[in-house]
Amino acid sequence: MTFKQKKIITILGKEIKAGESRELTFGVANLHTSSSVDVPVIIERSKKPGPVVLFTAGIHGDEVNGVEIVRQIIAKGINKPKTGTIICIPIINVFGFINLNREFPDGRDLNRVFPGIKRGSLASRVAYKLVNEVIPDVDFIMDFHTGGSGRFNAPQIRIVKNSLTLDAIAETFGAPFVLYSKNIKKSFRNTCYKLGKPILLFEGGKSFHIDEKVTNTGVNGAKRVLNHLGMLSSKFKASKPKKPPVYILDSRWQRANFSGMFKASITINSKVTKGDVIGNITDPYGKFNHFVKATNSGYIINVNESPIVYQGDALFHITTKLK
Repeated sequence: MTFKQKKIITILGKEIKAGESRELTFGVANLHTSSSVDVPVIIERSKKPGPVVLFTAGIHGDEVNGVEIVRQIIAKGINKPKTGTIICIPIINVFGFINLNREFPDGRDLNRVFPGIKRGSLASRVAYKLVNEVIPDVDFIMDFHTGGSGRFNAPQIRIVKNSLTLDAIAETFGAPFVLYSKNIKKSFRNTCYKLGKPILLFEGGKSFHIDEKVTNTGVNGAKRVLNHLGMLSSKFKASKPKKPPVYILDSRWQRANFSGMFKASITINSKVTKGDVIGNITDPYGKFNHFVKATNSGYIINVNESPIVYQGDALFHITTKLK
């Protein structure tokens, strides 16, 4: 990747010079009590020129694992670059984070309203402000997410196909899986892609939960990318991934054929063969026990950890085609 060298960048209307450290306030809105709701934007600039990298998390307020990754990047000082600029926004949907809700108070999913409208809904206004007052001077973005409620995602990077730039940087990140997926309309990733801003979307863990292995994968991946860009401080070392990532071209959800109490018997990241027993569904009365068998061979990249499932619920996400 090649980047323009910027002596001065403008974030939220404030000019920030090389070598400066700033914490700006992203004014989201006021509560009904007139109290302001503000999101800190933490900016660290080296005196040496280099890329402008943005770390974001908490687009969905219940995805605390991503927030923890960016928190650690700040707390450990990884965000203080040797060259260039690092911007961290640990929580974008602060309303959702306070209430542990996925959506904004207006009921909208922030990740489905980008690039936003200046005088639109609350979520749309936040999206508009992020795109127009933070993104313009940014060169590269890492956005951290987790799986849905009760569904544990294997740590994975999601990118579009046919991008040599994203392929290279995803391999550098070193997550166990790289999943090729289309950009979703009106998502943050799709908007950044259209603006020509390379973005890696990280998925790992599940909502309402912090998992140490997932956070370690996210933090180590961020260090590797920063090292690749020549930005990682000499105080830190970027470890090599234990294994090269598995590239996923296609996958499918295996759903429950029965309602009942569910327990998976296979761990995340495991490779299974068609017909393997990977879980079971029972009734509360000890009269029924259905063994869930893999409908195809592949890697398990998501497991439903809910103890109760209904017929048709997604139980496992299994790869079907690899690169």
